[in-house]
Amino acid sequence: MVNIIWVSLFVIGLVFAGINGTMDQVNEAIFQGAKEAVTICIGLISVLTFWLGLMRIAEKAGLLLGMSRLLQPIVKRLFPDIPKDHPAMGYILSNMSANMFGLGNAATPMGIKAMEELKSLNGGKDEASRSMITLLAVNTASITLIPTTVIAIRIQYGSVSPTEIVGTTILATACSTLGAILVDRFFYYRRMKRRT
Repeated sequence: MVNIIWVSLFVIGLVFAGINGTMDQVNEAIFQGAKEAVTICIGLISVLTFWLGLMRIAEKAGLLLGMSRLLQPIVKRLFPDIPKDHPAMGYILSNMSANMFGLGNAATPMGIKAMEELKSLNGGKDEASRSMITLLAVNTASITLIPTTVIAIRIQYGSVSPTEIVGTTILATACSTLGAILVDRFFYYRRMKRRT
């Protein structure tokens, strides 16, 4: 569905540019955007490599394990359907830890693995379980303590103080996470009431 929307927007833009005679501006914008995308990606590689390396050091030093233990009581309450020592719990904790450090690229494989484990707990059904929906909501709105990718982009564009967004990021992502959990629980309990 998303692919259809993007292709439709692209085609409508080209048709509109052709009708208005601004195709040269569209071509210029396409090549300028591609150039900026490559520049940003190259700039992000160094920052992401640094933070992923730092994350690896934190993992080897036991910091991630400590953070996982700290988060475990909260995660256990968020995902009561998951057995205590199930691998899904480890993947969920790793996903949340990576998201807290703003490492969406590192968090994604953990989230996918967690979903696979949750699907196996759900008997392989195509319908999402309560835990799968909760993981999706929490992962999408996750609390971010250090927004590394945004800081890297701000550095790339010459920001005077690229880290000044940390406080507002923590506040905004805490609100979004709380909102996601509340909405998730609201719809879960509403669904349970309908069944009874």
